[in-house]
Amino acid sequence: MLIKQCKGYELEKEQSNSFEDYFNRSEITFIEGGVEKTVHVLYVRFFEESMQEFTPFKQDPIFQADSSPVYFRDIVALACLLKNPGFRHRKRIYINNRNEFAAYFQDLDYKKLPEIFAAIGGKQGYELRSPLEFIVQPH
Repeated sequence: MLIKQCKGYELEKEQSNSFEDYFNRSEITFIEGGVEKTVHVLYVRFFEESMQEFTPFKQDPIFQADSSPVYFRDIVALACLLKNPGFRHRKRIYINNRNEFAAYFQDLDYKKLPEIFAAIGGKQGYELRSPLEFIVQPH
């Protein structure tokens, strides 16, 4: 699987009675079997405000990759795909449960994430051989 892009953004109200401003969207675009796919993860923005409870990150941006800032919302879809590779067959994922959201970040090897964003920033993409490479294995 070749990861081409990971990005996230805050949704804004399109209509005065909508709840969109309570949510963020994270996307991951990849090529698998010659087909380009994008998975969209919609989640409650509040989870991002408490990221330090389930990640080592204290504030945004969470790190720099090739002098470009990487925000927490940029890694959410990536984390979901790494923890549940079956998501590569879906287009949309909605997460409104705090425990479910936290589970996607449990045991991730955060030190390896900048490597993915550096490769994406270099425009060649990142070749993901196995999601297990990004999961901390018990000793």
